[in-house]
Amino acid sequence: MPHVPVLLDAVREALAPLKGARILDGTFGAGGYSRALLEAGASVVALDRDPSVLPYVRQLSAAFPDRFRFVPGTFSQLDSLAGGPVDGVVLDIGVSSMQLDQPGRGFSFMQDGPLDMRMSSEGQSAADLVNALEEAALANLLFAYGEERKSRRIAHSIVAARATQPITTTAQLARLIEKSIGRKPGDAHPATRSFQALRIAVNGELEQLVEGLFASERLLAEGGRLAVVSFHSLEDRIVKRFLDPEKSAPTRSRHLPEAAVELRRWVEVSKAIRPSPGETARNPRSRSSTLRSAVRSASPARPVSYAGLGVPNSRSAA
Repeated sequence: MPHVPVLLDAVREALAPLKGARILDGTFGAGGYSRALLEAGASVVALDRDPSVLPYVRQLSAAFPDRFRFVPGTFSQLDSLAGGPVDGVVLDIGVSSMQLDQPGRGFSFMQDGPLDMRMSSEGQSAADLVNALEEAALANLLFAYGEERKSRRIAHSIVAARATQPITTTAQLARLIEKSIGRKPGDAHPATRSFQALRIAVNGELEQLVEGLFASERLLAEGGRLAVVSFHSLEDRIVKRFLDPEKSAPTRSRHLPEAAVELRRWVEVSKAIRPSPGETARNPRSRSSTLRSAVRSASPARPVSYAGLGVPNSRSAA
């Protein structure tokens, strides 16, 4: 199916006013957000690490030659790649529809293809992890990044199967997981969480998200706007705690000395915005999306810290 940007109206509203604004689209993909922002009168600097986006880059470069610029790279480096100040940043976290729809990329268990999952086509693939990790490490990875409660059983089945032959395709792995933990009618495919976990690990997605959030904080001046669309609870939790750390801070005993007041780096922090029933009917892939947005305060940017953000550790016991 064609890529349809999710929560587009809400993203435009979060970044408004757009006419004359300079916006950084940190996750270009098929260019859905960039095109909408350009059509609203903004100038756009777009980033992406996936070389397959270049046909979409050429389309927008031809249509908006004076207001669109593309820079290859990851959004964790967005402050150094922006080429100057911007009025807003938008991040659409996770895998894109075009990546899911290309069997050769290995992101989806719905189509058979090589077990790859690399967004940049560099580094370790999902097959490398599945065939090389020790059983405990594999179970921990599936539990931490996929919140897969049956991770030990899945990891045990994978290790037993790969002793006979390597697991090299998405269909192989999906069948193995389904056989390992079963499938109830009406439930999501049993491989869903495991594929999510492997994709996150292969691409360092949660680390990229944290680095990208702090890079946005460094880049945006007072009044700058940030909009982040996430697709699962791990990402949304990180974004929520980053924008409003006071809400996730542990309750202190009244007998302890008062803690120093933390400067607010973000104001006008939105509540979670989710797609309407109409949008999910038109675009089923929007079903799990959540938008959070905020406006940059005048307080100085923080040093990068993972403390309190709820980033899972794949070395934890499953």
